[in-house]
Amino acid sequence: MKQNLKCIAIDDEPMALLVIEQFCRRKGGIELTTYSEPRLGLEQIQHSKPDLVFLDIQMNSINGLEIAHTLPHECCFIFTTAYAQYALEGFNLDAVDFLHKPFSYERFELAVEKAQRRIEANRHTVPEYLTVKQEYNNVNIQLSDILYIEALGNYVKIMRTSGGHVLTRTNLKSITDLLPEKKFLRIHRSYVVAIAAVVSFSRTRVILKETSKELPVGSQYALQVMEILNKV
Repeated sequence: MKQNLKCIAIDDEPMALLVIEQFCRRKGGIELTTYSEPRLGLEQIQHSKPDLVFLDIQMNSINGLEIAHTLPHECCFIFTTAYAQYALEGFNLDAVDFLHKPFSYERFELAVEKAQRRIEANRHTVPEYLTVKQEYNNVNIQLSDILYIEALGNYVKIMRTSGGHVLTRTNLKSITDLLPEKKFLRIHRSYVVAIAAVVSFSRTRVILKETSKELPVGSQYALQVMEILNKV
């Protein structure tokens, strides 16, 4: 069964949002949430991670190009604006498409179908890096550079094989959901490890290469840890 497309539209003009709502209903298979306050829309994007964002550029409180810079890497977006001079910069930000207001339903449909093709391709592509937010910037971390990940209250610390770490405000489950299951393993309520980094293990601990770091295995994870690591 084909999944519905989860979308968010951000535009400070209510009529523009109404047009997008009507076109989404006509297209079908789209779950749309609209925001006339850009900052609220951005907060929801960071929380719900939609498949696709319709984004106006020239808004009163913030420029849509600024929002595009902060979107999660896996989030596709289409600019919807009356200002054609932003088209080049929009495509430089890897926008799926650029809809120049007022746009027809046919042009809208072409843009959405283009986004659907990209989203479908991304779903079948194993990611090579993890994108997280550190302070106000997006940081890309190669998956091969992740040694282990540790939960620290409202933050998560990502330890790198190349040295150092990245601290991001999120929870361990959210990070784990972004990682390929075959490469990472949760061993404790506070730890996820790169399977390739494990040099020895038991029901109570794992030891990692590079640093010889020893991490505890939680009792509720012990059976799964033994089962998966014994197959490696």
